[in-house]
Amino acid sequence: MINDIKSDASERMDKSLEALGHNFNKIRTGRAHPSLLDGLRVEYYGADTPINQLANINVEDARTLSVSAWDRSSVPAIEKAIMKSDLGLNPSTAGEVIRIPMPMLTEETRKGYIKQARAEAESARVSIRNARRDAMALLKEMQKEKEISEDDERRGAEEVQKLTDGFIARVEKMLADKEADLMEI
Repeated sequence: MINDIKSDASERMDKSLEALGHNFNKIRTGRAHPSLLDGLRVEYYGADTPINQLANINVEDARTLSVSAWDRSSVPAIEKAIMKSDLGLNPSTAGEVIRIPMPMLTEETRKGYIKQARAEAESARVSIRNARRDAMALLKEMQKEKEISEDDERRGAEEVQKLTDGFIARVEKMLADKEADLMEI
């Protein structure tokens, strides 16, 4: 039973890390990366469609993305969606290929992105702590109902805390890596 609680908490904490990684991918660094456009949706025949279902996204060089639309008629809609996004990108179209140069990050935008990354990391930490709180509450409830002994409850709580500490450390490492990536010129 204690192992079930631990594995459930671990699963929830894993999902928090996964979400953090996904959110970090949306924060633009100076380098071109296809995942930058992952959350972008394009108005296509009346439906909001993810850009990766309408086009192929490639890294042309370190500072340029190229978007090759599968349907030539969707090129203007894709270009419009990229310009309207809050990514601050200026695409240029050449036939069926949209090239997106990555502008250099100023010191001010870097600090803004770092602040955003820290906020994302804090929300991941809160999510991990919530998983810990729920697991601890379940252990207390089981001990109160005499399903487990006081020693088992204490041992389980220590294991859940160690698990939490490990996940928080991973969040800190991810944040440090992202900050270093953002500060790199």
